[in-house]
Amino acid sequence: MTLPRLSTFFAPCPRGLEAVLCNELTQLQALQPGPLKGGVRFRGPFDLCYRVNLHSRIASRVLWALSEGSYQNEHDIYEAALNLPWPSWFSVRNRIKVHVSAHHSPLPSLEFVTLRIKDAICDHFRKTIGKRPDVDTQAPDMSIYAYLDEKTFTFYLDTTGEPLFKRGYRKVQGSSPLRENLAAGILNLAGWTPGQVLLDPMCGSGTFLLEAAQMAANIAPGINRSFAFEKILHFDEKTWTALRKENQVAQQPIPSDTLFGFDYHPEAVKSAKTNVNAAGFGDCISIQQADILEIQPPAPEGWLITNPPYGVRSGQDMNLDEWYPLLGDALKRHFPGWRTFFFTADFGLPKRIRLSAARRTPLYNGALECRLFEYPIVHGSHRSHPTPATISP
Repeated sequence: MTLPRLSTFFAPCPRGLEAVLCNELTQLQALQPGPLKGGVRFRGPFDLCYRVNLHSRIASRVLWALSEGSYQNEHDIYEAALNLPWPSWFSVRNRIKVHVSAHHSPLPSLEFVTLRIKDAICDHFRKTIGKRPDVDTQAPDMSIYAYLDEKTFTFYLDTTGEPLFKRGYRKVQGSSPLRENLAAGILNLAGWTPGQVLLDPMCGSGTFLLEAAQMAANIAPGINRSFAFEKILHFDEKTWTALRKENQVAQQPIPSDTLFGFDYHPEAVKSAKTNVNAAGFGDCISIQQADILEIQPPAPEGWLITNPPYGVRSGQDMNLDEWYPLLGDALKRHFPGWRTFFFTADFGLPKRIRLSAARRTPLYNGALECRLFEYPIVHGSHRSHPTPATISP
């Protein structure tokens, strides 16, 4: 089957980052990128999906739109799937999985819709080549996505495989790991760029710092992994090889003394160092154990970006009602001239930290509603009063 000159794609992303992803896709030569709730729709030649999968730091995956139309019942969806030329896109030897999501669909069971789409694909293969593909819900070769709204359906073929936020560099995860594409989006929203000093004083497994290091080194986040598009029948290996080589040539050394991570907990420091070393950034990222209330800034100005704890500080006999005011005082005392950002689901932070937020950006960590709070620390903002007590590790 001959490919159309332009294909349509949809790239989902963490909610709140649609505009950031739209800008990124424009830089990656996508045509007509349009933000929707939870992602961006865009157009381009089919091999654009190679470039986006390789380079996007914000997208969760890249879905290739196959067909769309109207429906009234499950049979309409079955017939639409039955008439698509599935064997022209992937082999009967590929194991498949069907995903269905919906918004305001009148159909009573998405599980039944999922089953009918799977039946339609298998029936088409049987009719055209006499065999059907196997279903594998754990590790499929090809994933088919269907999205239903109140009246219309859209079928997609996943070109990604494992989600794009799985970069492959994280060997140890923290108790509540931040997804890599969300961390990259937060760095973008904060305005941090390579070469500027970045400090994460509660770095956990080191996600912010690792994303920043990849940006600074101009390493494409997908350079060391495989993708589902490599199994699509019209995969162009020559074009894909050229794109990867292009990025390998463009990689560059990271400016020294710009990336710093701290954490109160020894196990977090150990995890961060393991991940940093495994990613090849052991000489570029400084990781140390320290209490944020006592950290001295590594430079006169920079970006402090972190995902603070929720609830009680583990290992410290202090709840956040007591701790946040001390944190606000420590920032005013130690970090004048810095731009500080806190990503949190704790909406009580602004009141308790006793700083004036310059910006509050709504974001979602999965289904969890969060905010990115920006606190510029100006010189002279700290009033003279007794130094607050600190708790040493």
